[in-house]
Amino acid sequence: MNPQVSYKPSEEVDFVIVGSGAAGGVLAKELSTNGFKVVVLEQGRYIEPTEFGHDEIAVNLEHALTNNAHNSPQTFRATPQDKPIQQLSAIYGRCVGGGTVHFTANFWRFHEIDFIERSRRGAVPGTAFDDWPITYVDLEPYYTKVDWEVGVSGLAGASPFDPPRTKPYPLPPLPVKSSGVIFEQAAWKLGWHPFPAPMAILSRPYRGRAACIHCGRCLGFGCEVGAKSSSLAAMVPVAQATGRCEIRTESYAFRVKTNRHARATGVAYFDRDRRRHFQKARAVILSCNGAETPRLLLLSKSKQFPDGLANSSGIVGKHLMTNGFTGVTAVFEHPLNDYTSAAVSRVVHDFYEIDPKLGFYGGGGMDARFGRTPIGFAVGTPPEVPSWGKQYKKWLAESFAYSMSISCHTTSLPVETNGFTLDPDLKDAWGLPALCMTHQHHPDDVKMMKYLQDRALELLAASPAKQVYAQPIRNQTHAVHLLGTCRMGNDPKRSVINADHRTHDVPNLFLCDGSSFVTSGRGQPTMTIEALAFRAADRITAAAKRGEV
Repeated sequence: MNPQVSYKPSEEVDFVIVGSGAAGGVLAKELSTNGFKVVVLEQGRYIEPTEFGHDEIAVNLEHALTNNAHNSPQTFRATPQDKPIQQLSAIYGRCVGGGTVHFTANFWRFHEIDFIERSRRGAVPGTAFDDWPITYVDLEPYYTKVDWEVGVSGLAGASPFDPPRTKPYPLPPLPVKSSGVIFEQAAWKLGWHPFPAPMAILSRPYRGRAACIHCGRCLGFGCEVGAKSSSLAAMVPVAQATGRCEIRTESYAFRVKTNRHARATGVAYFDRDRRRHFQKARAVILSCNGAETPRLLLLSKSKQFPDGLANSSGIVGKHLMTNGFTGVTAVFEHPLNDYTSAAVSRVVHDFYEIDPKLGFYGGGGMDARFGRTPIGFAVGTPPEVPSWGKQYKKWLAESFAYSMSISCHTTSLPVETNGFTLDPDLKDAWGLPALCMTHQHHPDDVKMMKYLQDRALELLAASPAKQVYAQPIRNQTHAVHLLGTCRMGNDPKRSVINADHRTHDVPNLFLCDGSSFVTSGRGQPTMTIEALAFRAADRITAAAKRGEV
């Protein structure tokens, strides 16, 4: 960890930011660089890159990098009428860098359509489908800033469906894998347009960081050489180097406090020993994620805000969008050895916007990948394969090195009843109400997943695959894409924040993370979260310098 400034909780800093992930890391870097005093409250610890390893048990079962059910239990129900069952539903990073530490690093931009789709397509019954108050043109300079600030590898202009861009990628694409070659050849046969996957992983050394060593442990794991462009690697060190940003780890925020003028005064939190503290600040920014940001607002209710802080609209926690996801796995005659290197190397966006004549809303993209670990693969046998004995061993020997997958990433619609509330009975390790997730796919989401999965099967039929296994399409009972629960908009009755990420109800309280989304995009939200954070930092800086924060 870099040396850093240390503020006293009683010292009023300019900004306290809750969360150090995709948005929080960017905001910490930008605001401290712009001359402001910043404290970042992170509930997890600072993990040095040298500590990252490939221990599947520690990472996947013991939650070394993510929230866990022991300290942060959660409940789930499909509809508000169902009785919640206890299970871990919202999965997110719990360490400095947040989810960017363990993400796959797929880095698609949203396209123009994602911001104006309600105007183009019309209403979708049963949803709060709406346009964003900003457009792709507004965000494009910040997408470009993300490319160059964090380090993204890709090939500009490789896809005919890409939105306009003002600069190329700073780094060339990562090498194509066996799965990418098979995917490309089959897609070309079908008249589709495969292209190199843009990845937030360095294909060459960049800004003092090492290039990818192709260890094959991107999805779910931290990067020990700093090649993955996480907030931990790319943003937090720059923020700390300003001498104005403190990353205060193992600090569990539980309330944003306000004064009688309806202004935020700071954030109350527990330290690692569960002692209570209060960090004073001129302004507060919540970048927890699309589950914990609405939870913190709901926990911050008061006589002044009886339904939760910044919740005069009544929609804090509602309209959760998780992105549809399904996939198809194929086994080939010859080894692919696709478990090495970054998970993804080729993408197809031919179905980013589907034909409205199909009769349902949606769109998506497909990528070729193999991101499964040995243990994860061994326990994930297809239904027709025994899970023990000679046939099981034979399947492992003939499948692991010979397999690839096509992952299908699709839109999901904002349904009011999907979202997060405070569980009335279950408490976490700090005695606070646990999260309850409610989620059931809109019928159009299910149709879109099935449509794209059929395209994946069509692609594999054009390949030399000898066996193909399609995932069943079911309701999503857990989520890593936590979007839309404190949506952005111009109308305070239908949104929580304005286009500058300022809450409509509390003038010095800002929200910036996946909760800000109005539409879900086609399955890769992290780059858009970071672009929004760079833009929000500019807006907040300008407002602060005008004395409006």
